[in-house]
Amino acid sequence: MIDKRIIDFIQEHHLLTLSTSKDNLPYCCNVFYIYNEKNNSLIFSSDTKTKHAQDFIENPEVAGTISLETKDIEKIQGVQLLGEINELKGEDLEKSFKQYLNAYPYGRLLETHLWEMKLTFIKMTHNKLGFGKKLIWEKKVN
Repeated sequence: MIDKRIIDFIQEHHLLTLSTSKDNLPYCCNVFYIYNEKNNSLIFSSDTKTKHAQDFIENPEVAGTISLETKDIEKIQGVQLLGEINELKGEDLEKSFKQYLNAYPYGRLLETHLWEMKLTFIKMTHNKLGFGKKLIWEKKVN
């Protein structure tokens, strides 16, 4: 079970730094996301022609970070993530599309192509709990 403090942090934020790799060449970008607690995944929009989308279409294993920007060391919080990206389709796409547009209404003006990053590993740094305190969750392999 994922620590509620991790879930709360992910839900309080909206900007994911997504890191991809293709042919051993790393790349990163920023995307707005919504959190799907049921699937423990991040939903985001990206055109299939972008470099990062081309990367994760070929290699769906990705990493990411979400962080609180602060210079106060006692307030530092952030998560480092690993996951796998897939394209949303069918009923999952319909549900996610409504939630995404609710969070980001300007998406109606764009060609919104939704992807899901299913999380497999989360490490949260949470200095409010003590300097360097880490909370870790990892998906159990069946």
